[in-house]
Amino acid sequence: MSGEVLAGTERKMVRAIEAMERDFTGIRTGRASTSLVERIHVDYYGTQTPLNQLAGISVPESHLIVIQPWDRAVLGAIEKAIQKSDIGLVPNVDGTVVRLNIPPLTEERRKDIVRVVHKRMEEARVEVRNLRREAADSLRREERDGELGADEAHREHDALQKLTDRYVGEVDKLGAHKEQEVLEV
Repeated sequence: MSGEVLAGTERKMVRAIEAMERDFTGIRTGRASTSLVERIHVDYYGTQTPLNQLAGISVPESHLIVIQPWDRAVLGAIEKAIQKSDIGLVPNVDGTVVRLNIPPLTEERRKDIVRVVHKRMEEARVEVRNLRREAADSLRREERDGELGADEAHREHDALQKLTDRYVGEVDKLGAHKEQEVLEV
């Protein structure tokens, strides 16, 4: 049973890391990327629809995102959704496409983005530690119920701590990479 606890905890930790990575893709780094706008939801005839399901998104230049909707009637809704989003870009509607110019980031804005990255890293660390606590409680319960011997429980707790340390290290590594990417001029 305790092996199942560790395996389940590891799967949850992997999902926590993947969620953090997904959040990092939406953080602006000064270069144009389709991931900045893909997750923006547009009011499409009363339904909140992700932008990547309504339009083709391309990056023809390093500082330009072009959004070409498949239905021209949705241009205004796309413009409003981008303005409401927190990406901080002003859409330029050009008849059939929406252009987003990505200005170079100022040093102050870079520092703000790094703070956001650090906040998201800490959230991921807390999530991993909470998963460790839940697994440790489960192991203690098994030990108390007699399903697990004291020596085996100690080994499982050590394995759980090593697993936690590995995933916290992964959070730190990915966060440092994103921070370096943001600070790169």
